[in-house]
Amino acid sequence: MSNTAPVADLTHRLPTQEEIESAAEAATALAQAKARDGALVLGGVNSQPVRIAPAISELIVDLLGHIARGDMVTLVPTGAMLTTQQAAEMLNVSRPYLSSLLKKGEIPFIPIGSHRRVRFEDLIVYKERRDAICHAALDKLARLGQEFDAQ
Repeated sequence: MSNTAPVADLTHRLPTQEEIESAAEAATALAQAKARDGALVLGGVNSQPVRIAPAISELIVDLLGHIARGDMVTLVPTGAMLTTQQAAEMLNVSRPYLSSLLKKGEIPFIPIGSHRRVRFEDLIVYKERRDAICHAALDKLARLGQEFDAQ
């Protein structure tokens, strides 16, 4: 029996320095190993090469890039139903604040018994709308600052 505790996956913690360095090396190696069409060809079982389609190879390199930057990473299938806690974490808000958004109808949800589930797609639509409003407000603030400086 090992004395080391099991290491939590990167959905619940930041990567270690060793993981960051490993991901950076792997991302670079995979990016360089891509064929002209963007596919990855790896040695497979019994020397039979395995071809990874360009779209999938790009996702793998992108995932490794996030880890190499020290990001915590969660993979969520687009059709996923999220708990309110998961949805709140993805928006970087508290669960009670997310619940208030659901009650106001800002984000659609599906009642499951006494719980609520949020579709990943609906969460992304809300996030993009929220981000667009924030960017517009920042742009307006920057313009006002420039106009004020010009006077």
